[in-house]
Amino acid sequence: MKELSHQQFDEERALYGSKDLLIQDCIFDGPKDGESFLKECSNIALENSYCALRYPFWHNRGLKISDCSLTDGCRAALWYSDHIAISNTSLHGIKALRECSDVTMSHCDIESPEFGWSVNNIELSDTNAVSEYFMMRSTQLQFKRVRFKGKYSFQYTEDGTIEDCIFDTKDAFWHSHHLTVKNSTIKGEYLAWYSDHLTLDHCRIIGTQPFCYCTNLKLIDCEMINTDLAFEKSDVEATVLTSIDSVKNPKSGTIKAPFIQELIMDDPEALGNVIISKH
Repeated sequence: MKELSHQQFDEERALYGSKDLLIQDCIFDGPKDGESFLKECSNIALENSYCALRYPFWHNRGLKISDCSLTDGCRAALWYSDHIAISNTSLHGIKALRECSDVTMSHCDIESPEFGWSVNNIELSDTNAVSEYFMMRSTQLQFKRVRFKGKYSFQYTEDGTIEDCIFDTKDAFWHSHHLTVKNSTIKGEYLAWYSDHLTLDHCRIIGTQPFCYCTNLKLIDCEMINTDLAFEKSDVEATVLTSIDSVKNPKSGTIKAPFIQELIMDDPEALGNVIISKH
């Protein structure tokens, strides 16, 4: 690979169309304020570099980013690219990842509204993320040890496994399909409305009105804290290890819990079976 090191670039399309390039200790910033400095590239490795210009990594194939800083000026950093590996990197620009595929990220710091839209096949691990509309419409997700804070996460996502994560969120997993969440904590309001084939296995669920209008919902030995008006209009099979504040009109299925403080069954079409059992 050709190597570039200890240089500064600020012009438009500075390294456009480059191939087989190792870039180390470089700065992409300056008075010319150029965009798209690594657009339409292939087999690029970027290390220990600072990026503060817009739209840098569009239509790339084969991209490795490590130990870099993508600032809030680095807007819409990775779009329409594939075979991407990012590690030990901060991504602080809005819309940092979109319409990409085959992505692996680890030990990153994400502060990016609208991060991860329409991404296919992403592995994210040991990462902190702050965002809104996080991972919307993405597919084939593999998340491990991710801490997330923000609103409207994982909407319309499909196919994936989430393990050992902590999410402080709102309206998470709306309209999601075929997701499994294991050994994780999810805190927030209105969890997983309109989801289909969502499974939560040994999870801790905190917040009002979870799991409404769901189909094929499954909870396996979960804890539910401060969860009221749960399971309304839902098709559910749930084994809960803690008391539930209230359950309202489950459409079908069976809910088992040691205690339910209030059971509301005032809809004639609510045919769910609620069992008080200490297992």
